[in-house]
Amino acid sequence: QMELEALRSIYEGDVCFRELSPVSFQYRIGESGDPKAFLIEISWPETYPQTAPVISMDAFFNNTISSAIKRSILDKLMVEVEANLGTAMTYTLFEYAKDNKEVFMENQPVNTVTSVSNSIATGTPDVPASKKKDKKEQLSKTQKRKLADKTDNKGELPRGWNWVDVIK
Repeated sequence: QMELEALRSIYEGDVCFRELSPVSFQYRIGESGDPKAFLIEISWPETYPQTAPVISMDAFFNNTISSAIKRSILDKLMVEVEANLGTAMTYTLFEYAKDNKEVFMENQPVNTVTSVSNSIATGTPDVPASKKKDKKEQLSKTQKRKLADKTDNKGELPRGWNWVDVIK
């Protein structure tokens, strides 16, 4: 009960922390747009803190992370759990994950291709997107006239068009 109150007061207003239930919590490590961000879910069993909490990375947010890296992160967190067994450790685990985020995700590729593999798996062709061309910026008649007045017959600006008169 005391750890629950402590977690609520520490992470009050933190958008990364979410209390799913009084015995289950989620914490997002990294910014939401960061490709190396991940989500940790910790649930307390009845005999917590004498027994280890259940740590999960099965959230949809973690779909871009390879299973080997998830396994590696969970193994490193379990080492930390063994060191803190018998004490309130949820805050310690979240902070440990935040401090070691770069080490955990060093082998995670930054370029994720999940959307391409999903479109191939469903068999939907990606033809319309490839045919789409970038539109050129349309100038009005007055903008074209001003541009033509500034340039010579070759479309180049005259020498010294942006010089500043120092004497004036």
